[in-house]
Amino acid sequence: MREVPVKFNPWLKPWLAPQPNNVAGKGVIEQPGQTENMVWQTRKAEPTQYENDFGDALEQVFEAGASELDEVVTGLNRIGFRTPEGTPWNAERLAAEFRLLAE
Repeated sequence: MREVPVKFNPWLKPWLAPQPNNVAGKGVIEQPGQTENMVWQTRKAEPTQYENDFGDALEQVFEAGASELDEVVTGLNRIGFRTPEGTPWNAERLAAEFRLLAE
């Protein structure tokens, strides 16, 4: 049987807001040493080609010196990387895309 490498964690638990607990070790964080530490453990699914390309474009923009949102927008538009709809970026659309990809 051929082993297929997994590039995301299919057992990733949904994020829960921290709840105070006065009993040591009884919170929502898994116990150290009792959970398998998998590569890609924070991904819900393998990245799409668009997500990989978006990451590459962001690397180019940051390497060129962008540090503010407007600079990132300008850089993405300068290198020709468009929104998923094929339109140029603006600050609101880029912020919305970051929120969407962070889910």
